[in-house]
Amino acid sequence: MAQEHRLTTLQSGVRIVTEAMPSVRSVSLGFWIGTGSRNETDEQAGLSHLLEHLLFKGTAKYGSLEIDQIFDGMGAELNAGTGKETTSVYARVIDQHLPFAFDVMADMVFRPSLSDVDSERQVILEEIAMYDDEPHEKVFDSLGEAVFGNDPLGRAIIGRASVIANTPVPEIASFHAARYAPGNVVIAAAGAVDHDALVAMATERVPAGEADAIRAPRSVPTALGSVPGAEIARRRFERKDTEQYHVCLGGPGISRHDERRFALRVLDTIFGGTSSSRLFQEVRERRGLAYAVYSFTSAYQDTGQVGLYIGTRVENVTEALAVVGTELTRFRHNPGTAEELGRAKENLKGRVLLALESTGARMNRLGSEVLAGATLMPLDEVVQRIDAVSQDDLGALVEELWSPERLSAAGIGPDEARFEEALAGVGPALVESG
Repeated sequence: MAQEHRLTTLQSGVRIVTEAMPSVRSVSLGFWIGTGSRNETDEQAGLSHLLEHLLFKGTAKYGSLEIDQIFDGMGAELNAGTGKETTSVYARVIDQHLPFAFDVMADMVFRPSLSDVDSERQVILEEIAMYDDEPHEKVFDSLGEAVFGNDPLGRAIIGRASVIANTPVPEIASFHAARYAPGNVVIAAAGAVDHDALVAMATERVPAGEADAIRAPRSVPTALGSVPGAEIARRRFERKDTEQYHVCLGGPGISRHDERRFALRVLDTIFGGTSSSRLFQEVRERRGLAYAVYSFTSAYQDTGQVGLYIGTRVENVTEALAVVGTELTRFRHNPGTAEELGRAKENLKGRVLLALESTGARMNRLGSEVLAGATLMPLDEVVQRIDAVSQDDLGALVEELWSPERLSAAGIGPDEARFEEALAGVGPALVESG
């Protein structure tokens, strides 16, 4: 598969990166901004999320309804998302509509009117209420709090209701001006796109700025040993009258720049990332103790997170977590047989190759990697890195990332005492954690 990209930095500091796919008629276009919930103070918790919503409320040139009508009229998809370290606004259009889509999206990102704010506050307050009613979602943020403590990485992206409801519009405008500067933005496109034409659009529609424009500050130093999550393990529990216990276990991981990230993807695939993984087979298929059980990883600029999730009924929680504990012990002693290693590698290579058929996946890769200052690795090298992962690599990672003393726990369910009793089946260190 062709996988050649072009990258241009304008005088304003905005970066434009593209990857042409001559066989398609669609273009995935994304504006990637280097700010997210991690870049907020406690008093700003949720402003990144609120601002993302307000981008859709109109600009001086385009009204809110008009934006919806324009993209509906193009048969296009327009969306946005807020993460821990990034915010993105993205769309998929046919090639003939790219100039119009670019004009609207550039106005949304750089020139939002920040009008009709109070109605959008209410929308997000409803979203927060809905989120509070979904323990299978909320427990992941509880684990984040347990792993990262008071660091902003441990806060929920969705934000705090008091901040959403009470932050004055001028403060929101200042928040936007400091973070949505051209030097903190990457414009990425993949599909039927001409790089030079996109650069010309950006030159015309992106506001002037300095190449060293303000970038949102990182919340923590990156020196070894000072990254968040390097402290003791913790435990969090929220009592809620639910039919299931929703439980997450995990700890600090590795950064998105760590050379071991390929080994970690293989490791996660073996442990709980697929339907043939150990957790899925032992907990769900063999014993029927859960509908949803899986492992996961997250990677940030200077740290990361590993974890697992299980949702199980009250009468099954003790047995289910005992099985998880047994699998964790087996995982540390034997992180992957030769057969498992080979299957996991082929799974990952297949997913990488299949993703390259999607303009959206390619655009996401371009935008997120360039914004993070990462190297856009050729496909052949990615495959080589996956193939090079050894059983020794897996063993070293398991020992570091999944050792019992580093694991934190989070749970939502009807009774904390039962939760703690069930945790004892995983390992005493989880019960002893504060």
